[in-house]
Amino acid sequence: MTGPVLDLAARYQAGDLRALARAVTLAEAGLPAARPLLKIARSGGIRSVVVGITGSPGSGKSTLTDALISVLRAQGKRVAVLAVDPSSPYSGGAILGDRIRMLRWHADSGVFVRSLASRGALGGLSARTMAVLALLEGGGPPEKHCDWIILETVGVGQSEVDVAAACDHTLLVVTPAGGDGVQAFKAGIMEIADVIAVNKSDLPGSSRTVRELTSAQALGWHDQHSWLAPVRKTIASAGEGIESVVEAILKHRAHLGEAGLAERRRLRAEFEVRSLVQERLLRRARNAGGELYARVARGELDAEAAADQLLSGP
Repeated sequence: MTGPVLDLAARYQAGDLRALARAVTLAEAGLPAARPLLKIARSGGIRSVVVGITGSPGSGKSTLTDALISVLRAQGKRVAVLAVDPSSPYSGGAILGDRIRMLRWHADSGVFVRSLASRGALGGLSARTMAVLALLEGGGPPEKHCDWIILETVGVGQSEVDVAAACDHTLLVVTPAGGDGVQAFKAGIMEIADVIAVNKSDLPGSSRTVRELTSAQALGWHDQHSWLAPVRKTIASAGEGIESVVEAILKHRAHLGEAGLAERRRLRAEFEVRSLVQERLLRRARNAGGELYARVARGELDAEAAADQLLSGP
């Protein structure tokens, strides 16, 4: 490592928040200077409780995240939040508005909040999210590392299930009257939930939603070793029911055990590598030039052959 990178690495290992922020910036940009920092981060093993929060827009994911921070900080835990915001398909920009909802923590050195753009990732997470996640978990000595890392996804529909491959525990946030039990059971996003929060449970129909979600899980195949996601009522805006969500997450962690957590970290590494491969292939496809696609449109070349050219190219 060169002088500046060596200095950054030393400060990162010491738990310097500015160094962590700089390391995250390097990783998000995919710069080579992030690689030695990532090697350091991943050598520390499993250090944090990594929770992914997903759900439809308007379900209260950001408000629930803010309430979780409050409960965890009251317990003396250090918390990092990684919020992935949707990127515009036209301008490529993102509002990164989750930090606005969490402004009250800006002066708390025990809370680190960072927003990332989804960069058009269809699964709800950007390709660089895993690297940033590793940096958040691996930074600092034991007394300064993040006890909990909360990953809040874009959450734009039922197909955004990559969060299950990225985190130890997946918290699905739903609201009353969001669909009946059959709809919930067939939804792909429902199947990845380790814990379910029925947020805004002061609205009518919350008890029915809890019953339907609980019953829907029992319809699938399961045995005495299967984990059925506990369903908890919350009113995030009032901070109600948040402790029960934390308890449910910790119960799931005990259910996984060391072997289960190690397997989830392996899946995270697999997802990261696949995401980077996909990103590079898509970049090559975008840079291929219009003539290749024009030949396909004219019938001079079939799409399979064009894809083969892109995959075998330099």
